[in-house]
Amino acid sequence: MPLTGRSKLQNERASINQQIIRQMRMRAGAENLLRATSNNKVCEMVGLELSYINSNLQLLMEQLEGLNSSVDVYQNIQETSSIPLIPLGLKETKEMDFSVSFKDFILEHYSEDGSSFEEEIADLMDLRQACRTPSRNDAGIETLAKYFSHMPLLESRFFSASRPMGVFFTWYDSFTGVPVCQQNPSLEKASILFNIGALYTQIGTRSNRQTAAGLQVAIAAFQKAAGVLHHLKETFTHTPSYDMSPSMLSMLIKLMLAQAQECLFEKIALSGIRNEFFSLLKMAQEAAKVGDTYDQVHQSMIQTPIKDNVPFFWSTMAQVKTNHYRSLAHYFLATALLDHQLRPSDDEDQQEKALSQAYDAMPDGRSALDILRKREERRRVGKAHLRRAVMGHEQGLRIHGLCRHLRKLDVLQDILQASHKRSLAKFNDNDREDEFTDYLEAPDIISKTEHKAEMESPMSTKVKVTDFFRRLGPLSVFSAKLRWTAPRTVRLRLEDRDLGFTLRGDPVPVQVTSLDPLCPAAVDGLKDGDYIVAVGDADCKWMVVSEVMRLLKNVDEDGIDIRVVSLMDSGLPMVRSALCATYCGGIPKTYSMICLAFDDDKSPKGRKVTKKGSFLSWGVKNHLKSSSTLSLPTADYSGTLPWNKPCPTFPSSSSYNDPALY
Repeated sequence: MPLTGRSKLQNERASINQQIIRQMRMRAGAENLLRATSNNKVCEMVGLELSYINSNLQLLMEQLEGLNSSVDVYQNIQETSSIPLIPLGLKETKEMDFSVSFKDFILEHYSEDGSSFEEEIADLMDLRQACRTPSRNDAGIETLAKYFSHMPLLESRFFSASRPMGVFFTWYDSFTGVPVCQQNPSLEKASILFNIGALYTQIGTRSNRQTAAGLQVAIAAFQKAAGVLHHLKETFTHTPSYDMSPSMLSMLIKLMLAQAQECLFEKIALSGIRNEFFSLLKMAQEAAKVGDTYDQVHQSMIQTPIKDNVPFFWSTMAQVKTNHYRSLAHYFLATALLDHQLRPSDDEDQQEKALSQAYDAMPDGRSALDILRKREERRRVGKAHLRRAVMGHEQGLRIHGLCRHLRKLDVLQDILQASHKRSLAKFNDNDREDEFTDYLEAPDIISKTEHKAEMESPMSTKVKVTDFFRRLGPLSVFSAKLRWTAPRTVRLRLEDRDLGFTLRGDPVPVQVTSLDPLCPAAVDGLKDGDYIVAVGDADCKWMVVSEVMRLLKNVDEDGIDIRVVSLMDSGLPMVRSALCATYCGGIPKTYSMICLAFDDDKSPKGRKVTKKGSFLSWGVKNHLKSSSTLSLPTADYSGTLPWNKPCPTFPSSSSYNDPALY
């Protein structure tokens, strides 16, 4: 299957990322050697090697910037007359193998045969592999969202604060290619969320903006991208990868909203702009709005340290669009003044109000009514706006020429040149040879829009999924945070038509309570509070009391074997790895170190962690039901006898491990 342009770009980015990590390892080794030696000759050789490595890194960074500037492969292939938009590239990650770690954990923690879960582990790995190259459509979004929804389940099943899993998540910064390696799954969740936002931007740039339907798709995609990135910014703090830092995400949110606003402007202008006074004033303020939003984006991009990480192409594009749309605003307002004179049949008050609302201050102290009534004044003010339009387009073309990546976009240069020629031609049409001095300066146009771009929280990220490892039992009990004894076999025998205990099990699994310490089951090792995981050959982790009782009610004189587990003390101190992407659910907010080698750092012990509700508990619901307490019937073989033992109040088993908490 031939690779698409986007796939080739991603492959090239992955290759550069690998070269960057290789050079960084070499640099780290050289720096360690430089610190460890006092030999002048060795220091000189190492210094020369460091210079060579830093030069290679600089070249690799420039190549990566070039790839991030290759927006043409993300645009619609039929697009010939629209200004290109900026997409986000997907974050790259290494292929991962969960098999060994998960099988070992299942055997050690859940006391089950890990090899029996090979199919589930393979499905999980296939899903993650699909997330590395998602299709650029709703199906790709759903793939990422599905894996993202599985992450809280996997975290609860396998990732314990007191036991490292040995699973390392490696992701590359989408701008610099710097790798980040962590054992904490928060990095995985944050990176997947970033890629969901990035994929929305690619869907937006891919849409056909020559149609109303295509423009609506682009608008929705950029607004959803802004919503996802905002959610990422509010949920994860102090992330170890700079492309997901609060300052960078704030800039990206502004960029996505600016592009959504640009598409809204194009949608208004798609059917044509009427050469009518009020329509032209409206379009002038709409264009000024787009110019102002891009100016805010540009101001964010030139701030330190964002400007050191964002491609020069991006900041130049934002500056070009600022000049372009502000120049369009001056052109529209000039056309409204020059092409339309006030006629007796016109609504003078409405025109005066509309014109006065376009300025903070009227040109040269003139009143709106004077400008509208006097033909010469209209011409002078109109020419002043055209002068600013021409100068703005010339500035945009000048900035465009400074960036070699922008110069490759022929369609952008054609649009800028056409807009400049149009403004210049109109200025020349209204110029007079006898006018040698005209110093009137046109004021700025107030930006205003009837359709403001807003962040949109996409519902597609909230995908309902089925736990891959459901066979391990209810997540409220069988999670990585709780510890149990290995399953024990207990022989149940009747004594005086009674088994000697009652059952509790709403929600599942069924738990033994009110145990008679003298009954045969207790003598055989059954304990009060044990969870019944199997009756005979039947697995009953997901069975309710009535189903378990159905298995037990026909116990004969020989009895039946049941398998039970006992909850151990889970009040262990919370020990977090120092390599941790901070998550706003109560984990201490410490910056993570960028890890190139897989070394485990020890964090301070005894750290107190306060659990809070998670912002990312998508796809995981904690169904709390009222507990029902039932007693086993006596051994009456002729039928079911009434319940004969009361059960004391017992806390819900779900309180031990709320799946909505991290």
